[in-house]
Amino acid sequence: MREQGKERKTLTDAEIGAVAHLYRGEVYRSTIWRTRLDTTTNWAVVTLGVALSITFSSPDASPLPLILVGILIIFFLLLEARRYRYFNVFRARARWLEKHFYAPLLDDGDLHMEENWQKVLAEDYMQPTYHVGYVTSVGRRIRRNYLWILLIQSLAYTGKLVVHPTPVTSLQQVLGRADVGPLAGEVVIGIGLLYVLSWSGIALWSEWSNTARAKVRGSKTSMG
Repeated sequence: MREQGKERKTLTDAEIGAVAHLYRGEVYRSTIWRTRLDTTTNWAVVTLGVALSITFSSPDASPLPLILVGILIIFFLLLEARRYRYFNVFRARARWLEKHFYAPLLDDGDLHMEENWQKVLAEDYMQPTYHVGYVTSVGRRIRRNYLWILLIQSLAYTGKLVVHPTPVTSLQQVLGRADVGPLAGEVVIGIGLLYVLSWSGIALWSEWSNTARAKVRGSKTSMG
């Protein structure tokens, strides 16, 4: 088979062995970075749990810890998004080898090695780059894990204002409970709404971005 007048390189037995070791290395690196993703998620869950315990520990406890923990959760999210970009590089390389090298070898003849799979992989090693943007990475982590963490935080804060220590009887009472020092309750709740809309918007945009990237990957000339 040919592509633009050039034959695809046929690998020798030694080169196939080297590719096998290369694949093992990429799987190992993706596994290590996947573990790091779990670590930051665990940090976010633990800090949220601490904030929930403090906030609901007594009727007089302030809802402020649930606001402050949001800063930590966002920090962990941004850190995890950065780690995800590294993980995605190694995962994509391993998946590329599985799809374009191992799958055709294991098939009974219906699949064929893609003409340009070696070139795409070689270029990725020669000029390594992230396969996804930072904002896209943030959106993916929100949709996979942090959506539920942020949702629990928001619902817990709302519940603290509305039903703890006693159910509210008026909107003014809710706004009064939301006061934080010199900041009026209206301002604090407005910031909270912006907070929720921001991560929700990023998650939705990331889904749209993934759909667009899937169309590009259909050309069999891109990875990630």
